[in-house]
Amino acid sequence: MTVVLAGVGADTTNLGALGPLYDDGTFEYVPIPEKTRETDETETLGSWELRRGDRTAADLTTRIRPRPVRDGEVAVAGPELADWPLHRDPNFEALTYGEHRTSGYVSRLRALEPGDAVGFYAGLRRPGGDRAHRYLIGYFTVDAVDVVEPGTPAPERERILGRHAENAHAKRARDGELYLADKPVVLVDGTTPGGLFDRHPIRLSEYEVKPGNTRAGYYLRESVADELRVVAGGESMTYKPAYRCALSGPAFASLVGSPRERRSTPLGR
Repeated sequence: MTVVLAGVGADTTNLGALGPLYDDGTFEYVPIPEKTRETDETETLGSWELRRGDRTAADLTTRIRPRPVRDGEVAVAGPELADWPLHRDPNFEALTYGEHRTSGYVSRLRALEPGDAVGFYAGLRRPGGDRAHRYLIGYFTVDAVDVVEPGTPAPERERILGRHAENAHAKRARDGELYLADKPVVLVDGTTPGGLFDRHPIRLSEYEVKPGNTRAGYYLRESVADELRVVAGGESMTYKPAYRCALSGPAFASLVGSPRERRSTPLGR
């Protein structure tokens, strides 16, 4: 009986921009740029069409810096920008998500069981409007979880990656070797109910000065934390922590609603 909230999507640290949130409640989910050109992912910054207007993800930025910088790559700009591949994670069409971050992500995701849920939140900004915030943009119900450890034997590693062929981490693996071979990677495949919200993402953050601090920051709204029964992850949302919620997957899905029929009712009213 667990739900994990994971911070995802392009932001100022990797794309130089946040996805727009429009006045009618629609928004743009843009995956982060891939760290390497060596991937089987066919979606690029130039092919990822935005929901609003005749634009692509490449139109949101002028240059990116793949992280970590490897093989002499310093920055990508100009004509090469549109051809840079995306790290499509999560993939809301295939309902799959992978993660290597060890700051609470791997440990919380690997503990998930079928029937649990993963919710995904991202930074969004109203064009020319209000301050950016963290918003819940979609989720899926957990179907299967696998973990590739640094010491996982090659045959087993290849079997696991084969079971998650649409996952971004599997797509950038080469000869059965993960891009970050020295880190554990959790691969989560999902099922319905689940998907990217059509509109009305749910604001999770508040921008405020906390007692004892001199500067304002992004924090998880207390009313949202109470309603989602958040039990781990901390208050600060600045570095996109992984939150663990003491809810069942069905209870979470009922609370946030169907991705295709999302209404503007917020959490933590």
